[in-house]
Amino acid sequence: MSAATLSENERLDWLRLARTRHVGPVAFAQLLARYGSPAKALDALPDLSRKAGRKRPLTAPPAGQIEDELNAVQRYGGRILASCEADYPAHLSALDPPPAIITVLGDVRLAANPCIAIVGARNASAAGRKIARDLAGALGEEGFTVVSGLARGIDGEAHAAALKTGTIAVLAGGIDHVYPPQHDRLYAAIASDGLIVSEPPFGYRATARDFPRRNRIVTGLSLGVVVVEAALRSGSLISARTAAEQGRDVFAVPGSPLDERSEGCNRLIRDGATLVTGAEDVIDALRAMPQRALFAPPSPGFNPETSMDFAPPEQVDRVREALTFTAQPIDEIARAAGIGAARCSAILMELELAGTALTLPGGLAARDPGD
Repeated sequence: MSAATLSENERLDWLRLARTRHVGPVAFAQLLARYGSPAKALDALPDLSRKAGRKRPLTAPPAGQIEDELNAVQRYGGRILASCEADYPAHLSALDPPPAIITVLGDVRLAANPCIAIVGARNASAAGRKIARDLAGALGEEGFTVVSGLARGIDGEAHAAALKTGTIAVLAGGIDHVYPPQHDRLYAAIASDGLIVSEPPFGYRATARDFPRRNRIVTGLSLGVVVVEAALRSGSLISARTAAEQGRDVFAVPGSPLDERSEGCNRLIRDGATLVTGAEDVIDALRAMPQRALFAPPSPGFNPETSMDFAPPEQVDRVREALTFTAQPIDEIARAAGIGAARCSAILMELELAGTALTLPGGLAARDPGD
């Protein structure tokens, strides 16, 4: 979508649709493709959700509630950006689909620089912390903006070392939710001299399920991600996988095979990540490789011209039966249901509005755990 300037009413509609329950980034993009504008999608939403099987029609938050959020963000010193706007970070807008709305606090121009994510263990070792500081400081001096998630350990060290050159902290909660609380001074410094980015509403307190979406933004803002200390079952490895899916480069700092905090990094290197011992390894790799297109795997094609009509009930039932609580590729769900991927994608949007399915970035879908 080309950059647009939103009127007050258009911004209100965009935010109302994005804040509607069961409308995630994928459903938002599909509704926009089907109806052409958030205003028309909002008008269609109650009838659409009722036909999809909801007992009570799905409705967007009242305009007054959204106006309160806009005013609260403005009083706090932040801004709400829609993915169609010129100031929305270009790398993030390359995702398919990007977050429909982000809230920013600080200097959004930092996101226009080449960005590198540095992530890793919360219970980082002294050596890991020093490596993170050295990498962030050196990459910052070379003109990179350092991106991370404001967590304890590696994240915090990377942010602190890059304060003078530019750093972006992505939050899992609202823009005003400082987590962990002990990073309140670091948060204030980044808000003053760097950039804070958040997808959830102002005032929202993060839960465990919000961190994968935060990690997707961390990697989506960046050309690549450097992992410094990560156990085999850690959010940092999920970030690395997400980065690879988005066409970003993955780097890892090796460590002792006797330290479980290095098992994840060593596994990444074994599987093809670039080994990093210093900032020059990251810089040389990025300069040596032809710049790949930045993307996320798109959902199977959604054609608004052929998907306007509701699918026959038997097709909806077959898609519902094919869903599991583990996310599966939409192509596989379509194959199991015996229908085309585009039709399956449309049915999944309707099931999401009904509270039965979750459509996820990367062309995946699952049964809603609340169903």
